[in-house]
Amino acid sequence: MVWLRRHLVVVVGLLVMAYILIPNLVVTVFSFNKPSGRYNYQWNQFSLDAWLNPCASPGMCDALGLSLWVAVVASLVATVIGTMAAFALGRYRFRGRSATNLLVFFPMATPEVVMGSSLLTLFVAMGIPSGQLTILIAHILFTLSFVVTTVKARVASLDPSLEQAAADLYATPAQAFWKVTFPLVAPGIGAGALLAFALSFDDYIVTNFNAGATTVTFPMFVWGAAQRGTPVQINVVGTVMFFGALAIVGIAQTVGARVRLGSRSRRKEAL
Repeated sequence: MVWLRRHLVVVVGLLVMAYILIPNLVVTVFSFNKPSGRYNYQWNQFSLDAWLNPCASPGMCDALGLSLWVAVVASLVATVIGTMAAFALGRYRFRGRSATNLLVFFPMATPEVVMGSSLLTLFVAMGIPSGQLTILIAHILFTLSFVVTTVKARVASLDPSLEQAAADLYATPAQAFWKVTFPLVAPGIGAGALLAFALSFDDYIVTNFNAGATTVTFPMFVWGAAQRGTPVQINVVGTVMFFGALAIVGIAQTVGARVRLGSRSRRKEAL
């Protein structure tokens, strides 16, 4: 019991990590399965067929490409607009600031069914036909709030004296922003962009309301495929996305650590 009390935080952390990782590992293992029937729920035998032919399931790669395109564009637009809004809300006082903060929070608190149906009503009233454009607009709108919240938290934690010190060293406002402020905010911007991408790529409810009759994204394909059988290729895509995300986060942390180490070295040399 004494050992457990001393290492309780570590044990709980390991249990949480196992809870998060085990489902992804199961998906990875079953991406090498060759099911005997339509459903990939029971292990049958090892096979590389799904990895060698990931587009064997009709329509899956088209749906995957559409989801990736929408997620990339939506995350880029939401990150740019959300970063500017975060700086405005975090740095400046203006009339209506509290109301704007409340409006930013609304999309995160609104159920997706309500948001999807509301956006569909808006698009119909404006005469915009459902399809890729309405999906893209909807994804930008509901991911924007998450980017603003993530970046604003990073902006609020900045020390204003750093920019003042840069100004004392005759740096222009633009130089102070790009050389002092932006590197400090960049991790928050990156986190907001990754969150927006993940939310957009994984969304089903809002997308289903605004996709129309012929447009199919990857989550919609997975839902439709699950009604008649689960292709192993779905597990392949899930595995690639999971390990790809881990690689991106690992590379970002490595680059960030090297940048911080380099800046510390330069400060020591300057002293």
